[in-house]
Amino acid sequence: MTKISDMFAKRDYKAAVQSGLCCVEVSGEACAGCAALLPVLRPLAEKFGMTFVHAEVSLMEESLLSEWKIDRVPTVLLLDGGEIFARCAGFQPEEILEIWMEAKLEERGAGKR
Repeated sequence: MTKISDMFAKRDYKAAVQSGLCCVEVSGEACAGCAALLPVLRPLAEKFGMTFVHAEVSLMEESLLSEWKIDRVPTVLLLDGGEIFARCAGFQPEEILEIWMEAKLEERGAGKR
């Protein structure tokens, strides 16, 4: 898992999300739904061959929140080459996330490679 704080410190977060398929969970520090998603999303991202990034709002630059149009947490983003092609806001159970992720990857033509 890539820590977004490390990426911001190095200013290379865009490189991490632009290198192929990526699943980003944007969360908040005191968000119970965010904490519940974290252990679920990483294995799902790996199952579908994606890089997983956990991004905490308090560590993110305001410009990135604006660019990614994040208005609440948790928000899950699927990116391909840095382009957001799917988003899901709010807590969802693992089964729903897996179905959603698989469908979005299939629509994108970016399923298991």
